[in-house]
Amino acid sequence: MKISVLKHAKGRITAIVKIAFLVISVIALSIQDLWAADGNAGISEATNQVKGYFDTGTNLMYAIGAVSGLVGAIKVYKKWNDGEHDTGKMASAWFGSCIFLVVVATVLKSFFGI
Repeated sequence: MKISVLKHAKGRITAIVKIAFLVISVIALSIQDLWAADGNAGISEATNQVKGYFDTGTNLMYAIGAVSGLVGAIKVYKKWNDGEHDTGKMASAWFGSCIFLVVVATVLKSFFGI
């Protein structure tokens, strides 16, 4: 009789463990869905914030290009007046960097469609 009672108790414990495992699994999956929803909302919020700063960033790149162009023009003019021979090389380097900044800002603006 003791053996049948132990088998019956063991069966109940096994059933309780299975039910507990099922409940824990369901809770874990529902929490995971909540975390995923928060992650998607966070990614959407970050995307909106980056879009908001994009125009300011492109204007900043244009301003940096303008300042760089003025500094380059002054340096090239000084070299030209001093009669140095590598004036053309320096002018093309400064002019190229300014064009690069403007083109990158314009391409990024048109590429992302903002």
